[in-house]
Parts: sequence; structure tokens; C-alpha cells
Amino acid sequence: MLNATWLETFTTLCETGHFTRTAERLNMTQPGVSQHLRKLERQVGQPLITRQGKAFTLTPAGETLFDLGRSRRVQERRLREGIAADDRDTGSVRIACSGSFAMLLYPILTPWMQDAPALSLHLTAAPQAEILAGLLDGRFDLGVLGTDPDHARLEATHLGREELCLVLPANEDAGPVGFADLDARGFIAHPDGYAYADDLLKLNFPDDYPGADRLHLRGTVNQIGQIPAPVAQGIGYTLLPRSGVEAFTGKGGLRIAQLPRRRWHELWLATQRGRALSARLRHARALISQVAALLK
Repeated sequence: MLNATWLETFTTLCETGHFTRTAERLNMTQPGVSQHLRKLERQVGQPLITRQGKAFTLTPAGETLFDLGRSRRVQERRLREGIAADDRDTGSVRIACSGSFAMLLYPILTPWMQDAPALSLHLTAAPQAEILAGLLDGRFDLGVLGTDPDHARLEATHLGREELCLVLPANEDAGPVGFADLDARGFIAHPDGYAYADDLLKLNFPDDYPGADRLHLRGTVNQIGQIPAPVAQGIGYTLLPRSGVEAFTGKGGLRIAQLPRRRWHELWLATQRGRALSARLRHARALISQVAALLK
């Protein structure tokens, strides 16, 4: 890689056409300018100028390098301008969260995208372990986690919590629910559903709950937006975080059963430790907090 300081000295020399004026402009000595030129020539492996008394002309390699030097200046100027502007509506934002939270968050993000053509927004629904790994290796800017990551390279802010819900059809008896009733109805399973069952059903039906592997299954769905659909049509029951219920377009066909013991999952917003957030990431953080507030 070319030495940036030597390249800048050479570019200035090409512009002034004079070693002394170059030294004055860069606050250097004339021998210092000559030294930078020699080092750059050694790095390139070719002479960059042809001397003619006190004047000089550029060799073909010198002309190419002069073009590169001017191009680098333009790139650096644009970079500085972009950093100074810190435009909320320009650049990329990469967010990762659970599938149910993503369903609630995305409709909040899309108006921002409509108003900001220069914004590139990427929302990834992922398991907790993948979100954590993506934050650590830089694939994600912001991640919504179910626990405080408690990692030396990450910092997290508590957003609140959301309830883990037993979801039943809305048009049926709203009385107390027993495990035998649920088992007769059948479970609408999904990838996270078994862990939710071990969490919520074991807590409320400790004497009757046989374990997730022995639940009576009525159906299985792996698309987060479709999990509540059969329940809304009177088929089975399911278990979802409240965000998955709130985001479902047919939520009028659902009811959340009132259980003796309620279960809450914490929500934490994490990013890399010490990272100064840009205006767009601060705005994304505010929108994520807005969604989390809906679940309290």
C-alpha cells in the first residue's frame, strides 16, 4: 500500500512544480520533500520525475501517480464532508431481532425508508445466538436481545419486557384454562414454541405438563407471521411473545389466556462497546424503543 504522506507530498510537488514552494506549503524542508520523493519512487519501483535543471517533468508512472493523488484527495474530502454532515437519512443501518419483534418493528421502519431514498436499512430476524455473534463481528449495528449480553465488547440498554403469551381463539370461553383442555385442543408448534412451552406451561401446570417433546401437536408452522393464523380460525393453541400477537393482522381473532403465573421476557438493545452512534443509528434506536414501549 502506498504511503499516504509521501503521496500527498508528491501530489503537492506536481501542483507547484517547485521543490521550494512545496516545502513551504507543507511546512517542510526542501531536503524533506526530496526524501519523500525518493522513498515513493523506491516503493513504486520506477522514477516519477525527470529533472531538467531546477524544473522537472513527470514520467508516465509519475502522471499515473499524480492522478491517483488527486483522486485520493477527492475521496478524503467527500469522506470528511460525510462525517461532518452525519445525515440521519443517509447510509446503512443493520438491525437484528427476533422474528416476532421484527414483525412489529418493520412497519415502524418503512415510513422512514420512504422518506429517505439514500437510506439502506437491513432488518434480520435471527435466533439470539446469531444476533450476539453478529454484534460481535460487526454484521449488525443494533441487536435486540432477550437478556443482558454481559460481554466485554458489548454494551446494552434495558428496553423493557414483553409477556410470553398463551394464545387461544377469541370466540371461545374465556374462563380458566387447564392443561387437559390445551392438550385436547392441540399445539400449533413453531421453532421457538417448544422452549416457550417448557417456560410457560411448566410454570403454570407443573403437575400435568409432560414436557415439550410429549405435547399433542395439531400442526407446525415455521413462518412467524402465520403461526397465529390457525388459532384465529379456532384450531389449536400456540405460545408467542406479545409482539408476535400484536403484529398479526388478524389479531381480533385471538385472545391471550389469563394464567395464574405470568412470564415475561426482558428486552435489551445492544451494540459494540464504545461505539459512537451516528444520527441514523440513534434514530433507529429511538424507533426500536418506541416498539418496545408498545409491549409493556
